[in-house]
Amino acid sequence: MTGNAKPTIVIVPGMREHVEDHWQTIVARRLGDAGRTVRTVPPLVRDRLSRAAHVTNVVDVMAQITGPVLIVAHSAGVMTTVQWARRHDADVRGALLATPPDFETPLADGYPTSEELARYGWTPVPRKPLPFPSIVVASANDPLGSPERVAGLARDWGSSLVEIGRVGHLNPASGHGPWPRAEELIEALEHG
Repeated sequence: MTGNAKPTIVIVPGMREHVEDHWQTIVARRLGDAGRTVRTVPPLVRDRLSRAAHVTNVVDVMAQITGPVLIVAHSAGVMTTVQWARRHDADVRGALLATPPDFETPLADGYPTSEELARYGWTPVPRKPLPFPSIVVASANDPLGSPERVAGLARDWGSSLVEIGRVGHLNPASGHGPWPRAEELIEALEHG
């Protein structure tokens, strides 16, 4: 790390609307209250299924940051981060990649179809190792990604895998708001 500067925390949410009781929102607020610099990639108001639009959104946020960053991504935000990392460079000290969806297997009802994901550029999912340290968090009963498929993504990306039990998709819809372990994992990434 350059000097003692702590990296800016960049929150990369999924495709759904921001929710006040989502763990990412809570973590962003807690870290900000503790004096950390936190930037959240804003939700898209149009082209919400477009991979290119989501990646451009990350590019725009990263362009406003001087110095190192640490990414905290959830759900489709993980896929946005992985797609961004293929073509863009920044001083990324690490990435917490929580409950990535399996975009190469049909998702549950109410989510984009395989055809939509392909049409909007999400598949195939990049499988090369990420150019920065990362932790992939897997749920044993995530409706959007089986533990085996998520473990395969972690392996391909060169990420450490952390299994956190039966927490659904680790979001308010599956009964989860605060997730204190996120801050522990962020700290582990910061201190290597």
